[in-house]
Amino acid sequence: MKSNTYVLLLCMLLCLTSYAQEKNTISGTVVNEANNTSLENVHIVNLSKIIGTITDDKGEFNIKANVNDTLYFSYIGYKPLKVRVTNDWIKFGSVKLKLTELGIALEEVVVSKIQLSGYLEIDAKKIPIYNNYRYSISGLNSGYEGGSRQPSAVTKVLQSISNPADFLYNMFGKKGKDLKKLRRMKKDDEIRNLLETKFDRATLMVLLQVDRLDIDEILRNCNYSIDFIKYANDLQILDAISECYEEYKALSR
Repeated sequence: MKSNTYVLLLCMLLCLTSYAQEKNTISGTVVNEANNTSLENVHIVNLSKIIGTITDDKGEFNIKANVNDTLYFSYIGYKPLKVRVTNDWIKFGSVKLKLTELGIALEEVVVSKIQLSGYLEIDAKKIPIYNNYRYSISGLNSGYEGGSRQPSAVTKVLQSISNPADFLYNMFGKKGKDLKKLRRMKKDDEIRNLLETKFDRATLMVLLQVDRLDIDEILRNCNYSIDFIKYANDLQILDAISECYEEYKALSR
């Protein structure tokens, strides 16, 4: 009887400990390293839990995290920062984190000459059209790229399964653990809002643990156009990779 009581108490203690760990919320303030001014709208992503948040007008933030979780801070014009959550952070409360401003040399902007006649019907035909858009249909969980397309991504994935040397087969097979995060990334509004405003693939590379060349190669093998690969925002890229990966899993079963 006594042993059963000990077992019950131990189980309750473990449950309470686990519950307490899941409830950890850490806080902090993000500032400019050069002058200590607070930075508003800095994006923070918990890479371990795939959740995100942003700093308020005072540079302050709160996010759920456990010990050893990794937080990724990104802000336009500043060097990204990765920080590991420690016991002291959780125990003693808010910390100050400093981002370093990047020196960005602006490239020369070349404006192409388009001779306009003043007539809408004529001038509309002279404006270049880019096919790097994705559209979605209400009720469907997938999108499609605007413009002319070659054989579908399904065909590409099917070919990859039949050819073990294919890039998609190797990439999706080896990176399966990281790519499983795709669904969780798509569900978090803060992460989606962050990716919608970015075009540098930096956050995607950190989240998926791949480099820029791998992302481009995945999209090429999934039959996305060069325009889409170059000009789509990071959220569109996320959706494209996610769709291709889901097709790969379905066909490989």
